[in-house]
Amino acid sequence: MFLSFPILAALLAMLIAQFVKIPIHFLTTRELKWNLMFSTGGMPSSHTATIISLTTAIGLTSGVFSDDFAICIVVSAIVMHDATGVRRHAGYHAEVLNKLIINFNNLVETLKDPNVKKTESRAKLKELLGHQPTEVFFGAITGIIVGYLTYLFYPF
Repeated sequence: MFLSFPILAALLAMLIAQFVKIPIHFLTTRELKWNLMFSTGGMPSSHTATIISLTTAIGLTSGVFSDDFAICIVVSAIVMHDATGVRRHAGYHAEVLNKLIINFNNLVETLKDPNVKKTESRAKLKELLGHQPTEVFFGAITGIIVGYLTYLFYPF
């Protein structure tokens, strides 16, 4: 076969989780954003879906008592912790920095200092970097389902 079952399961989970973000966002905001297919953050966590689908696939093929499965569990825990911790807080920092830039530009305009010619014009930082715990949870559910369904239909 072209792709191994675990790699196929992981790639499918990533694609499905990324695609599902579009209709979920549309249902909650009535705004159709196709660029969510290539974006980080949002519901469900595609990072979590990918690693959990891989973990599910390894568990199904190698067994839940194998060293391969143990490695996948540890890496899964790291990915999910990172998604809800470090990356989410980086998103909070981006939000604060974006507000500071707006306030700085407003201050410059208010002062009308002839020596200040240019306001801050950097691109807005991406604020949706990490995930809420619910997004990671549904990413894990997505990963388990995709991993198991791929196992059922994969021609071994």
